Amino acid sequence: MGTLCFLTEDLIRRNAEHNDCVIFSLEELSLHQQEIEKLEHLDKWCRDLKILYLQNNLIGKIGCEWLTKLDLTVNFIGELSSVKTLRHNIHLKELFLMGNPCTDFDGYRPFVVVTVQQLKWLDGKEIERSERIQASQNYPAVEQQIREQEKAYCLRRAKEKEEAQRKLQEEDEDKKKSHPGSAGCPHTDTHAVCPSSLENKDRLQVSETQEEEHSTKKSDENEDDMAFWNKPSLFTPESRLETLRHMEKQREAQEKLSGNKKKVKPPRTLVTADGKVLNVNEAKLDFTLKDDDKHNQIILDLAIYRYMDTSLIDVDVQPTYVRVMVKGKQTERLEVDPSKHSYPDVTTIVQEKKHKPKKMESQLQAAPSEEDPDFDDNPDVPPLI
Repeated sequence: MGTLCFLTEDLIRRNAEHNDCVIFSLEELSLHQQEIEKLEHLDKWCRDLKILYLQNNLIGKIGCEWLTKLDLTVNFIGELSSVKTLRHNIHLKELFLMGNPCTDFDGYRPFVVVTVQQLKWLDGKEIERSERIQASQNYPAVEQQIREQEKAYCLRRAKEKEEAQRKLQEEDEDKKKSHPGSAGCPHTDTHAVCPSSLENKDRLQVSETQEEEHSTKKSDENEDDMAFWNKPSLFTPESRLETLRHMEKQREAQEKLSGNKKKVKPPRTLVTADGKVLNVNEAKLDFTLKDDDKHNQIILDLAIYRYMDTSLIDVDVQPTYVRVMVKGKQTERLEVDPSKHSYPDVTTIVQEKKHKPKKMESQLQAAPSEEDPDFDDNPDVPPLI
């Protein structure tokens, strides 16, 4: 149910994103269509506030004495004398009261022009010096006229409140009559009295009955909705609250319907009952898997997002599969065939030829071996050093 919204620190902070949600240094604030009824504590929370937009709320009195611009368009200000609270605000230059009941009062503009002398603009129209002088001449009579109209407005508002309360009670009674409690309706358990051979038939009948009731209820709701929007209403806070309650009720019904229709995503099967690992690519990323026999390794090349932080990647390498989590999704779960595994060849670890310095190799090649048939060992020849 829609209710009145009170001006809270949290509400101001949520509407101060342009100031990094800092409210003590806030200079401009917009609170459109927040259904605010009273302006309280705003001067304590936002001491530097200069511009305040309050269009389309439920404010009945003016009480902002520290601004340079105040916009109260489309509210319910009927006590025009409350503008006297703005007299001491020497910085106030612009005031908007369009769409309020007080603008229909005779002498509305002259009264505001004289009461708030520092104003330069009223309802988007500049206040000329001649206009202020002319309004000052008849101010006592205009002030008396405004007071009488305020009294008449207060009496009319009291009647409107009583009428709105009476209509609300009548609607509640009509709803109770049209939707009586389930205790008065007899209910029979067909499964308890029917034989098992007729259970399927009974279930089919019950489902058809539920569908008919749902369609009937939906058509009734559509008719009620059309009747509500076609019904004429007064420009009062009560009528606006009634509209808010109706819209809130529709929104809740829509959320409930969408919640029922929302499908639950089944859990992803990664390993079958017989222990077989399945290939999964939830993120739809390109990949290649190569078995490099030359270097005795298996290479998985996964094309992840270019500017993604590495903290969002989780890699799990197992003997038979590789699992890669990218941003919480099972990006890849690949089974590796054990028969294709390559192991290092120990026979290739020791090299056949030992590498030696080139100088030593040339010396060894120059000295022939003793087993050479052309070698003549003469003892008179001194050995070569």
